[in-house]
Amino acid sequence: MLYIVQPEPLALLKGRNYVIPDDIKYLAGYVLNHRLTLKREDRLRGVQASQVLEEVLVTIPVPVEKDGD
Repeated sequence: MLYIVQPEPLALLKGRNYVIPDDIKYLAGYVLNHRLTLKREDRLRGVQASQVLEEVLVTIPVPVEKDGD
């Protein structure tokens, strides 16, 4: 069975009728952690998938519209 997590209910629970990038980032861990496969060396060093995902989410800038777009 396929489960899809959608950010809209989270936004509604937070009193908004629109989704913001932080909603996506919050849900990403629940959706993507199990999809990451770490190298053996990283696992032996104690690196966890959640750490890698957090690093990626912090590194990637949030897209914004430019004036006039």
